[in-house]
Amino acid sequence: MPKSTNQKQKILYILDYLRHHTDETHSVTSAQIISHLASNGIKAERKSIYNDIQTLCDYGFDIIHGAGPNNGYRLGSREFELPEVKLLVDLVQSSKFITTKKSRELIGKLERFVSDNDAHALQRQVIVTDRNKTANEKIYYNVDIIYSAIADNRRIRFHYFEWDVNKQMKLRKDGAFYEVSPWLLTWDDENYYLVAFDSTAGIMKHYRVDKMMDLALSKEERDGRKAYDEIDVSSYSKKTFGMFSGEEKTIQLLCDNSMTGVIIDRFGGSVALRPFDATHVLARAHVAVSPQFFGWLAGLSDKVRIYAPESVAGEYQQYLKNILASYRKENNS
Repeated sequence: MPKSTNQKQKILYILDYLRHHTDETHSVTSAQIISHLASNGIKAERKSIYNDIQTLCDYGFDIIHGAGPNNGYRLGSREFELPEVKLLVDLVQSSKFITTKKSRELIGKLERFVSDNDAHALQRQVIVTDRNKTANEKIYYNVDIIYSAIADNRRIRFHYFEWDVNKQMKLRKDGAFYEVSPWLLTWDDENYYLVAFDSTAGIMKHYRVDKMMDLALSKEERDGRKAYDEIDVSSYSKKTFGMFSGEEKTIQLLCDNSMTGVIIDRFGGSVALRPFDATHVLARAHVAVSPQFFGWLAGLSDKVRIYAPESVAGEYQQYLKNILASYRKENNS
C-alpha cells in the first residue's frame, strides 16, 4: 500500500484518538481507528494498527487490548486520573485569586487529561461565574515574575491598588511605583501574598499579589536577607492573621476543651497544650498581635480567652469596647 502524506504522523493520530475516545468504560476497535485515520488522510491496515499499538506499549503507554467480540483498545492509565483532575478543577473553581476567565481556560486545559466522555461529565460540575473571583487578569504572570525575581536575586517594582467606594481601582501612593525585595510567596485566606523587604521602611511587609499591577523586574539586587533569615517560615502563616503584621508575642489562651481542635488547626500540631482544669486547657502560641488576631478570637466567643500576658488581654478588651461604643453612637444618633 503506498504511503499517504501524513503517514509519519500515524502513530500520533492513534495515540490522540485513544486519549480522546477511551477510558475505563469505553474502548475503540481497530476498524474505528482505521476510520479515524482515513478521515485524516492516512491509509492503514489492521496489522499496522496492531504494530503501532505495540510500539506505543513498548514506549511505556498503558494500552489495554480487551477480550470479547469487538476486541477493543483503551488507554489504561494517564498522566492524571479522573479523580485527580476533579480535585484540581475544584481547587481552580474555589481559588479567589484566579479570575473567572483564567479559571475557564485552566479547566479547559485540565479536561485534556481525560477522555471526551469524562470531560463532558466534568464540565457539568464546572460553575465559576458566581464565585468570588479577583478581577486582575495578570496574576498568573505576576506569580511567574515574582518567582523569577527570587531565583535571580532581583527586586521588583509594581503599582499597588485598592478599591474605592465606586468599585473602581485606585492606585496607592498616588500612582508611584513600589520597589521591594521579594523573599517568599505564601497562601493565606484563599489569597496569594508576597512577603518582601521594604528598604525604605527597613522591615518585611506583605502584599496581595492580585492587587499588583505593571509588575516588572528591577535591575537592583535584593536586600533584607537578615530580616528574612529571622523569619520562621514553617510557622509564619500560623502566627500572622490575615497577613496583617503586628508585634510578635507569646500568649497563653485559656480554652474550653471543645476548642482543642480549633487551636490545633490554627497553630499546628506542635502547639503547646496542657490541662488547666476539668473543662479547660491552656494553649501557648506565638502570634502577631493585630486587630485581625482579635477578630479571629472574637469569633470563638467565650470559649477562648487571653490568659496572659495581661497587656494583650487589655488590648483585646479595648478592641471589644471600641466595637460596642460604635454601636452605642449609632443608636444615640
